[in-house]
Amino acid sequence: MAALVKRITVNDIRDMKQNGEKIAVLTAYDYPTAKIIDKCNIPIILVGDSLGMVVLGYENALPVTMDIMIHHCKAVVRGAEHALIVGDMPFMTYHISVEDAMRNAARFIQEAGVQAVKLEGGVTVADKIKRIVDCGIPVMAHIGMTPQSINQFGGHLVQGKKLETAQKLVDDAKAVEQAGAFSVVLECIPLRLAALITKNISIPTISIGAGPECDGQVLVTNDMLGLSDFTPKHAKQFAKLTDIMTKAVMDYQTEVKAGTFPTKENSFIIDSAVLEQVKNKLS
Repeated sequence: MAALVKRITVNDIRDMKQNGEKIAVLTAYDYPTAKIIDKCNIPIILVGDSLGMVVLGYENALPVTMDIMIHHCKAVVRGAEHALIVGDMPFMTYHISVEDAMRNAARFIQEAGVQAVKLEGGVTVADKIKRIVDCGIPVMAHIGMTPQSINQFGGHLVQGKKLETAQKLVDDAKAVEQAGAFSVVLECIPLRLAALITKNISIPTISIGAGPECDGQVLVTNDMLGLSDFTPKHAKQFAKLTDIMTKAVMDYQTEVKAGTFPTKENSFIIDSAVLEQVKNKLS
């Protein structure tokens, strides 16, 4: 009998902060990508609503629904046996009421099979985080430049540069910590402010454009692999797969037109006697 694969838990993630071990997080939206990331021992895979842009071609994440998220989460869960998988709760699935938030969080666990959910917001969603956590569902919080509020912010803008907004972010971080979140994403926050928050809360901070002194980093995998049309300032291309894929597609087309693909090595053989019988029936 094959040994069971131990899945990363929220306690493991908390221990990583306590032990000073940096936490690498990546997004995944499908089975093959999740499988590759999981083999690399990435501890957290986030099925982000960023799939609205990088997979479905929307302008932003706002059109993404629960059914879309659950569909993609199921694929990722099938591909990853080791990583802690976090499902991103879409726009307006937890804003209206605590009951809505609990019901939709439960769908992620029961239908999609993820181990945790992510909510955007600080003080304003702390009551919902607490109730979800009280039900036994781990929550990753998300403060700073929260993409679901893009219309309110007027774009993807850095948050916390002024005293009032900086203090709000500190308050938000404290609120989600007290509500029971096991970690918090800090997005597009000045690095010194992010470092201050990281030192003053007990839960791990995961940076996306919040500098190197957070407990961990998260990138959209499509950005990291060079598959996106635009690479944000906070991201880094560790590969340029668009160039590799483009060359492969062009080479394929060239060989098809030239008749050099497929060859006999790519084809299947029929017994000559069988083929002869087929020919005789046709004549």
